[in-house]
Amino acid sequence: MIQFQKNNITVFQSALYMTTSAIIQTNEAVIMTDPNWLPAEIEEIKSYINNIKGDKQLYIIYTHSDFDHIIGSGAFPGAKVIASKQFDENPNKEDIIQKIKQFDQGYYLNRSYSPVYPTVDIVVSEDGHKLELDSITMTFYQAPGHTDDGLFTVIEPDGLFLSGDYLSDIEFPFIFSNYQDYVNTINKAENILLNHQITTHIPGHGSTTQDQQEIQKRIECSKYYLEQLLRDNEELEKYLSREYPFFEGMKSIHPDNKKMANQEL
Repeated sequence: MIQFQKNNITVFQSALYMTTSAIIQTNEAVIMTDPNWLPAEIEEIKSYINNIKGDKQLYIIYTHSDFDHIIGSGAFPGAKVIASKQFDENPNKEDIIQKIKQFDQGYYLNRSYSPVYPTVDIVVSEDGHKLELDSITMTFYQAPGHTDDGLFTVIEPDGLFLSGDYLSDIEFPFIFSNYQDYVNTINKAENILLNHQITTHIPGHGSTTQDQQEIQKRIECSKYYLEQLLRDNEELEKYLSREYPFFEGMKSIHPDNKKMANQEL
């Protein structure tokens, strides 16, 4: 379904995990993030893009390499792919494709395309990397912690912040790569808000918002969780159950986060 639509921005939301695919139209390009999940959802996104694209170039930004975020890649063979250097050099590409195949096998899903690990055309290897088109500028920041190949994108002058699997209103931090990297990435997100005129935040899971207080709250919630994780007690779990409506479905991530943080520090 379409979760958010305003001016040149359309955000599709999957039925699974409230996963988003953002589509931004410019004068000379169409930009999309993470096409996902189910075959019918991918077809709907593809149809929408075909209707608006004309002779414009399609760019796809992959926020990271979790299989749910690249599952639709094979449906857009003509796209120019933007991703981090770590995404491009991921040694586990075959394992990720295998996860897609296992998912489809497990739910008896047929797709009109073959899943592929994206070939990256524009590799982001440092913070502040810019891609300028006629009417917009995209600025990229590396965002490790959830995975080691995460990517933040700011699109100006629209004031869009595409944060991937960070700063969700529906998921607390999932630390699959490195605790300290995650802390640094949230601090980086805070600096992005200070250094760019952000009007719209689009997370990889959860709701698009243009409410400045809500954007700030998402940062504060992540910072609070990361700080409290090191001295975790039952109060933190109570906080999570109050703050996140689907906490029961994801609560097993919390002790894993705690274990990783304690092992590091």
